[in-house]
Amino acid sequence: MLTRAVHTATLLNRDRKGADKSLESIIRHWKSEVICLSQMMLRSLRRMPPIAAFAALAALSYAPAQQKGKAQPPKSLRLYILDCGNITGVSAANFGFKEGELKDTEMITPCYLIAHPRGTLMWDVGEIPDGAFKGDGQPAKQGAFTVTKPLLPQLAALGYAPADITYLGLSHYHGDHVANANLFASSTWLVQEVERNAMFAPQDDKAKNAPNLSYFGNLKNSKTTIIKNTDHDVFGDGTVVIKFTPGHTPGHQSLFLRLAKTGPLVLSGDLYHYPEEMTLKRIPTIEFNQEQTAKSRASLEDFVKQQKAQLWIQHDAKRAKTLKKAPEFYE
Repeated sequence: MLTRAVHTATLLNRDRKGADKSLESIIRHWKSEVICLSQMMLRSLRRMPPIAAFAALAALSYAPAQQKGKAQPPKSLRLYILDCGNITGVSAANFGFKEGELKDTEMITPCYLIAHPRGTLMWDVGEIPDGAFKGDGQPAKQGAFTVTKPLLPQLAALGYAPADITYLGLSHYHGDHVANANLFASSTWLVQEVERNAMFAPQDDKAKNAPNLSYFGNLKNSKTTIIKNTDHDVFGDGTVVIKFTPGHTPGHQSLFLRLAKTGPLVLSGDLYHYPEEMTLKRIPTIEFNQEQTAKSRASLEDFVKQQKAQLWIQHDAKRAKTLKKAPEFYE
């Protein structure tokens, strides 16, 4: 168990961004779970960089899940929905709405684990890094973002560590979707060419929605499949397909899933944020290219009709209340 935790920590060792965060506060957060560790183990953890130590402790704290062994590949496609926070206090005007047209501006931020017989895909990875938790049991907050559960323990409860994730897919580079991307630098990153170029281009730090390199910098040297600004069949059997839907960012992408029992569905990324964007035909003012967004929406909506698929708006707080959360899953 400890070997696996340390292996996970080693993969994260390259990310020194959180080196100034208090390791002792992280240890306090997990104290009740690691009381059985020997003094030698604790000394080893203290010598690790804080982010690496957090990963090790997160894995150890979910020992019951780990004792069951590594999660086995499912016989058919599965979709797990993980809690990666919510967003409050946003301006409806930024999304193209007039006063009163939106009843509620709250958004939720899910992360998704897709388990396939041939591997796993992590789709979007949260709005606040796991390392930002102070270790006092309180939610992590950054501006309009609030996260109550770190991501790694949620994965560990399902029997997965970052090292078990075959592919990493990000709908786009905005901070509320990529905050834990560095934790998955050992996975193969699936990214549109135009999006990757934008992510690593010189940035104006004052620009709104500029890429935050501290969240995903480790991906620059990770194994990467660069998609030539088109759709991409992840496992080669048509059950998990990345759809190229640019506009919100230069290489924004959505995800199509063909589930045996649930049926076909599409995860929207940020092609939409609220259902009212569809019904009232509103396009946010914050788009990289509003015209591209309109074309991508029209194309995806035609695809959804052809496939007779459900369209899940990832930020839709109302729908989220009706959906199953991990450890339950869709298949």
